[in-house]
Amino acid sequence: MPTTEIDGTTLRYEISERDDRPAVAFVPDVGFGPWMWGWQAPALAGAYRTVVTASRGTDGSDSDGPYTVDRFAADLDGILSDAGVRRVHLVGAGLGGMVALRYAREYGRARSLSLLGAAGSGDRIDRAALSTLYPSDPGELDDSLSAAFTDRFRSESEFVDRVAGWRREEDASGGALSGHRDAALGFEAGPLHELSIPALVCHGVDDPIIPVEAGETLAEELPNGRFEAVEGRRCCYIEHAAAVTDAIDGFLSDVGAAGD
Repeated sequence: MPTTEIDGTTLRYEISERDDRPAVAFVPDVGFGPWMWGWQAPALAGAYRTVVTASRGTDGSDSDGPYTVDRFAADLDGILSDAGVRRVHLVGAGLGGMVALRYAREYGRARSLSLLGAAGSGDRIDRAALSTLYPSDPGELDDSLSAAFTDRFRSESEFVDRVAGWRREEDASGGALSGHRDAALGFEAGPLHELSIPALVCHGVDDPIIPVEAGETLAEELPNGRFEAVEGRRCCYIEHAAAVTDAIDGFLSDVGAAGD
């Protein structure tokens, strides 16, 4: 994985190719490592140059603070600069969607936003459900996935075991995980009517952490937002990966056809 140093902090990222195809950058949810993009990023890598970020505190990136949405947005800009990306479509889940919203407001590279399970305010987060998905004891990771997937999907025990293993290897823990949580809980997007770039908002209809109504409101308040409900819970973009990837791919094609 390439690395770049930003204000003394070394961050890791993956890039599919360094070429002239349109770029898509993937920004993860609270505490999640790059494993979470193992469905969307490979599927889009044929048509796009994909950049998958490892947020500070995850998958070998340094864990230095501060942990704020502003800091994560600055990290993202540094990674994109190092990767030679001039313009980018952003795909962010949860906290990553919040980072994408802030990035679009503060930096000039963003062409579009695909926001998965995101909200315009950390006040919409259910703190108890958030704690369930991110237990302090790694031995509870298997059970924690009840917030991420439906019971039917979790019955595929082999898959659940693999996800728990990836989380043990790549996810944030300790102070880094607390920093990710606090960044999400303290987020305020500001006036959404000022963000005029195209935006797709996908949200799990049974998401226990951020209610689907928050996703609907986010799409309504973005001037060029569209909303798509997805069956499932927090990680509906994994449980229904093909449908969500198709939605993102179609949206990006529409954005490209319309031009900047």
